[in-house]
Amino acid sequence: MNPTPHAHPATEPVVDLLPIRRVLVSVFDKTGIDRLARALKAAGVKVASTGGTSQALASHGVRVEDVSEITGFPEVLDGRVKTLHPHIFAGILARGDRPDDLEVLADHGIERFDAVIVNLYAFEKVISKPDCRPAEAIELIDIGGPSLVRAAAKNHAFTAVVTSPEQYDELIAAVAAGGTTLAQRRLFAARAFEHTAAYDTVIAGWMAGHAGLVADAARSDSAAPDSAAEAPPLPARIVLDLERRLPLRYGENPHQSAAMYAPRGTRLGLAGLKQLCGKELSFNNLLDLDAATRLAGLISDPAAVVVKHTNPCGAAAAARLDTALGTAMAADPTSAFGSIVAVNRTFDRRSAELLLAPGLFVEVIAAPAFEPEAVELLTTKPTWKASVRLVEVPPGDPWEATGGLELRGLAGAVLAQRPDVVCDDPATWKLVTRTAPNPALMPALDFAFTIVRRLTSNAIAVCQGTSLVGAGIGQTSRVDSTRIALEKAGERARGGVLASDAFFPFADSIELIRAAGIAAIVQPGGSKRDAEVIAAADAAGLPMVFTGRRHFRH
Repeated sequence: MNPTPHAHPATEPVVDLLPIRRVLVSVFDKTGIDRLARALKAAGVKVASTGGTSQALASHGVRVEDVSEITGFPEVLDGRVKTLHPHIFAGILARGDRPDDLEVLADHGIERFDAVIVNLYAFEKVISKPDCRPAEAIELIDIGGPSLVRAAAKNHAFTAVVTSPEQYDELIAAVAAGGTTLAQRRLFAARAFEHTAAYDTVIAGWMAGHAGLVADAARSDSAAPDSAAEAPPLPARIVLDLERRLPLRYGENPHQSAAMYAPRGTRLGLAGLKQLCGKELSFNNLLDLDAATRLAGLISDPAAVVVKHTNPCGAAAAARLDTALGTAMAADPTSAFGSIVAVNRTFDRRSAELLLAPGLFVEVIAAPAFEPEAVELLTTKPTWKASVRLVEVPPGDPWEATGGLELRGLAGAVLAQRPDVVCDDPATWKLVTRTAPNPALMPALDFAFTIVRRLTSNAIAVCQGTSLVGAGIGQTSRVDSTRIALEKAGERARGGVLASDAFFPFADSIELIRAAGIAAIVQPGGSKRDAEVIAAADAAGLPMVFTGRRHFRH
């Protein structure tokens, strides 16, 4: 293939240190412009600028050359066009080691820019306002700014580009040291391209919603159940800008490197966690925290959830948080050792005192907030005080930043679904057996069906009142999950309730449930053998209700 007429062989630039004699400054965010102005003035750097930036620099004693003087053309269209001109872009893009480039500049009386200092319109901030109008958002789509940034970043061999007030100190130090190095300019360029990519990602996401760019909502009856068909259609494209939020020592195993990434700007859910103390969080800690906090958030009363390997081994709700925590820890004491604990209320002193009992040890405690007295106790009293991590997880919709979608990684792909966060309404449940549950058991059935939705399928939860006492998780047959849950519960199963995350495919579990003394069953129903299962429950005298909604968690 022949090169294009204007193409030249690419060579690695040999110029390292480049002095900064002339800069272009055009910033929407004026933070730090005072110290930038002082440094440029002190170094005798020539400054070209636009509009409000020009006025801000002048107010700090900097002599500014207006861009319109350089272009010979005024700002037009309410400022939509001001820097888009060859006298600006040739000064940014000219290659300092190319005689032909320098000859063009000389022929047209164009001066080079050694640095471009630009940040962009606050599009993301504007669209986050509840009353933001589309016309207002569209006016905040920056055109000239990204073009300047990209041009300077492309020509980073000869032009430095700064896109954030946080980089001013680095640039100021370079000015004082005689110029920027090639390594510095490369780093500035990489940050600049990240900046414009993130900016375009936010705009693309907003514009997709504004334009109704979604997948075809039409589905055949066989393609999706009615409940999914009634949900909003999924986006045709998902554009994410993820930033590394939390570096981790390693992944699931020591030989795997890992970090936590989150959509830029979001501070809800685990993306906004604040660690108060303790060792750094691990990859596995975060997976367990996700499981624990998501289940705790589904429970309206004061509640505690104890998680081991992403599955609850204890969960309870009560009038007081410390009561719920004590019950949850006692559900499976062996598994609770070294567990992750999450609560849905402020972690108080009484709850902290409960964990000081001999033989108890937890890896992480997560709560919306902690009382200072609780922090003091947990970080000074128990033998594991230096190990425990106390983590505040802010409330709010963590799915907002991903367009309301839960994402899970596959090898080379990503699965997306609407998260299973809507609470079930017992008023819609259907009694399918001749015998109805005692009305006093309804809170327990509701609680059990809430807990089972966060167990790994096939899942069975056995509860006494609003306390989990036995869980069967992740088995390849539901009868095995049933057997494990009942064995875990032991005598505590008698008079309790049992919940299944999906239908019983056969009637074989019913006899196990009857023999354990369970008082009522709640399950989604929907099996072609529902009639056999109902008949077995009737024969055993077991009340059973169908919820009509499955809650698999793979």
